[in-house]
Amino acid sequence: MATSFFRRFFLPQLTSRFLLRVTVLAVITVLIFTHVLVPLRIEGQSMEPTYKDGSFTFCWRGRYLFSNPGHGDVVAIRFAGRQVVLLKRIIALAGETVEFRDGVLLVNGRQVEEPYISRPFPWNLPPRKVEPGKVYVVGDNRSVPLERHHMGQVDVQRILGGVF
Repeated sequence: MATSFFRRFFLPQLTSRFLLRVTVLAVITVLIFTHVLVPLRIEGQSMEPTYKDGSFTFCWRGRYLFSNPGHGDVVAIRFAGRQVVLLKRIIALAGETVEFRDGVLLVNGRQVEEPYISRPFPWNLPPRKVEPGKVYVVGDNRSVPLERHHMGQVDVQRILGGVF
């Protein structure tokens, strides 16, 4: 009895109904993993220790359908086409002033607590105001000189979604 169940489960009859179910399942899966939950492989160390080099996560495209990105959100940003996506943390919003003083993040002149930073480098960045329609992003790995980081103002339209 058990062998017939396993045989039917692993070797089903190829009926038109079965093939239709498999086709519908394949189409739904492709749509979900290309438009809703986009898989991302982390390459690089800019978001360590939060996201390790070589790890895997998903970008939830619906994250900002009914809300706006906020302070501390980790977002996937379209860098070049659909293939190159950067993960960065939002540290300032449009209209705010951001600066680094001896490795300390200041937004509108107030120090921001960043528990996700393990080894800050003594970064110094003069105050700069975030333009309308943009956010200011930076990686969590601050153990390298400022010049080696991809960071700065990003148009909100380039944000694909939040990390799931």
